[in-house]
Amino acid sequence: MKLVICGKGGSGKSTIAALLAKSFVKKGNSVLVIDTDESNFGLHRQLGVDLPQDFTNYFGGKDVALEKIMAAAPDWESISFFDKEWGTVDIPSEYFSQKNGIKLIAIGKIHEVGEGCACTMGILAKEFIGNLRLNSSEVVIVDTEAGIEHFGRAIEKDVDAILMVVDPSYESMKLSEKVAELSSSIGKPVYFILNKVDETNEQFLRETIRDQDMIIAAIPADTTLSLAGLKGDEITTDINEIQNMNKFLIEKIGQ
Repeated sequence: MKLVICGKGGSGKSTIAALLAKSFVKKGNSVLVIDTDESNFGLHRQLGVDLPQDFTNYFGGKDVALEKIMAAAPDWESISFFDKEWGTVDIPSEYFSQKNGIKLIAIGKIHEVGEGCACTMGILAKEFIGNLRLNSSEVVIVDTEAGIEHFGRAIEKDVDAILMVVDPSYESMKLSEKVAELSSSIGKPVYFILNKVDETNEQFLRETIRDQDMIIAAIPADTTLSLAGLKGDEITTDINEIQNMNKFLIEKIGQ
């Protein structure tokens, strides 16, 4: 199963990714988390692992990968970084961190001023996700950058479902409408996770989602999670709503 998690900045994408990854492991799955956010330096801490070196380095670094991309222009569909299908076991050990059944790879980060846009990393992420073949017990969770630029890079092309995190903000509600539209255009189901809700805003948030049957979780605001995120601590909290969401995804999407 391949899942993409998206949402506005600060909505809790990485927290949901970490919680969901740990819940799948508890169900007996092995999980690969793919960090495609070039500016996220917190997800690895939430998973309790070191930040691995950029996966882009496996292909010679960002500049070398960009040269390959530009050489293929304008035939973008001809770009291929892989000469064969990969399984999770084929990822070189120096490019992932792991703990308790969870592997993390980071496609690439912005490290220096003036190093250019993240388009190279986006194209590589799309190729890697599409090329990856899983066995029946493996789950891939893709954590994206804020907003919808990843749709422009077609990262969602080869996933099974899109999980949109909606927090109590006008921006998040409007973004959920666009994500639903974009997901529909490529034939991918989108499920909504209401995050940081309380009794004063949950119902209002639900009413903003056009297809309320696609809301698969409403996660209450949790000071323990907020504090862990602030400190950069590993997330160890168990949340019933995450376990229920896990069960739903397995039953609905299958493996």
